[in-house]
Amino acid sequence: MSTLIDERVDEVLRDRLEVASEPVLVVDPSVTVIEELVDITIRMDDPPTVRLLADESTIKDVLEDFLVASNAADLVESGALSIRTAEVSPGNELVVTEDELTALVVAGGNLAALSTDDSEFVDSAYDHYDDVWEDSEEYTLRTPPLSRVRETLREEIGDDAESDFEAVLESLETARGDGEGLDEVTISLLVAAKNEELLYDISKWGEDVGIASKATFSRTKTRLEDFGLIDTEKVPIDVGRPRLRLKFANGRLRDATADDLASVAQSLMT
Repeated sequence: MSTLIDERVDEVLRDRLEVASEPVLVVDPSVTVIEELVDITIRMDDPPTVRLLADESTIKDVLEDFLVASNAADLVESGALSIRTAEVSPGNELVVTEDELTALVVAGGNLAALSTDDSEFVDSAYDHYDDVWEDSEEYTLRTPPLSRVRETLREEIGDDAESDFEAVLESLETARGDGEGLDEVTISLLVAAKNEELLYDISKWGEDVGIASKATFSRTKTRLEDFGLIDTEKVPIDVGRPRLRLKFANGRLRDATADDLASVAQSLMT
């Protein structure tokens, strides 16, 4: 038995994943642990297979963040991550491999990682949660993989838009649209306005790739207009109603770099 006190969650998870035998079972994780798990795994060149077993409400909560959800979707698509829901309450968050069990214990703001490699105990725990896994229901992600979002944005809208989209995401800690960050639809529209793209093109792309419906893009566009962030101009077409070109309506946004776009937009919306 080993105990590490006052450790960082990311350090504990990284240490376990880097030496883990496959697959790794992560049982009853908190929002923080899931966020760190996805962030660490997506950065690994050769990650182990991770089986995430959690209650549905926790999974839904963490996957409201586009940054986490889209990276998780990439991991699921590559086979590095599987997510299932179950009512599991082992008392602590667990990371279980075929060789070691680690319990993450938070108390008074400190984290203790309690680990054991006792083969009989680890085998029993692994077999138990492996059985729970087999009996649990798969959780289907609705968010598209981030790699697909980037690729299709580059192909259908342009390299500049994809580069700006990536820069905005990298400047954010969360992309929930709850006051702490901008959601993916808002980010897409701001990037489109920066590059003066058509509303029709960006909303069609967003619906096709699975970010949101055209109606959601239209409602968000109206909201950004109400805040004075963006404006539109009519662009005639040969047949049908004119299309709308998105533009910035605020000088601070026009002068902002892609790295600063999110912070400027957030300041104007508060």
